[in-house]
Amino acid sequence: MGKIAFIFPGQGSQTVGMGKGAAETNEKAKKIFDQADLRLGYSLSSIIFEGPQEKLTLTANAQPALLTTSIALLQSMSEAGITPDYTAGHSLGEYTALVASGAIDFEDAVYAVHKRGVYMEEAVPDGKGTMAAVLGLDRDILQTVCESVTEEGDAVQLANINCPGQIVISGTVAGVQKAGEKAKEQGAKRVLPLQVSGPFHSSLMKPAAEKFSNILNEISIRDASVPVVVNVTAAPETTKEAFQEKLIEQLYSPVLWEDTVQKLIDLGVDKFVEIGPGKVLSGLVRKVDRNVRTMSVQDPESCQQAIQLLRGE
Repeated sequence: MGKIAFIFPGQGSQTVGMGKGAAETNEKAKKIFDQADLRLGYSLSSIIFEGPQEKLTLTANAQPALLTTSIALLQSMSEAGITPDYTAGHSLGEYTALVASGAIDFEDAVYAVHKRGVYMEEAVPDGKGTMAAVLGLDRDILQTVCESVTEEGDAVQLANINCPGQIVISGTVAGVQKAGEKAKEQGAKRVLPLQVSGPFHSSLMKPAAEKFSNILNEISIRDASVPVVVNVTAAPETTKEAFQEKLIEQLYSPVLWEDTVQKLIDLGVDKFVEIGPGKVLSGLVRKVDRNVRTMSVQDPESCQQAIQLLRGE
């Protein structure tokens, strides 16, 4: 029997109205949205369900919104008795994976990621840092490009290694621009600037990581009942000590998503269930290996389809 991994999307997948169907049809899902509002002290659910998109997209709202929606959608899977062999999440999605694996309570996680979003926004003054997607260039070549630009005085580094031929770089505006130009000279097909509020997963996030470590000390982190393949090392972890350490490192380290997917496949996973809005991760998984099964759970209908497929009905 093949194994199942639940995977959870990160920032950028948010859309107004996400999770509304789940809240309207599942009492446990509705309770998740209510718990988020209560823990944060403002109506996150009305921003999720009604928008506007600009408000939802603010990092301090988008992060808890995505976590809340994914955990709300997870309720129906749990009620149906579908449990994963492993979990993983892309950047912010790692927190959702930790909740799904029993390492962090939902209320603690939604509070933590809201603070994470606030600190990430504060870490670098607006307009000083940015990110760009580099398409069609080898990882090692791009790594060398980033190192040379950084040595010249403009910080830039690999941020998201998503799948073969798709890597996001992050750093100062000048660093990202220079690295993008050099990447094209080295044969990159395209360099696409990303609409983000800061240079996430770069060394410029270290001030945020220092502040955020205090938040992680406030909340309770336990050993996980289901292994989580973490972003920083693409290795399965179950201990609270590992999670505490890796969540801090994650803020300024690359998200090794391609490696994470490959590790899960090596561990015997042949079914990837993306739980949350969008199908970005399912697409990335297929680019790593076309032979695995992917399904996406975005609403009650797709959830039922996934449950039937996983039960072999």
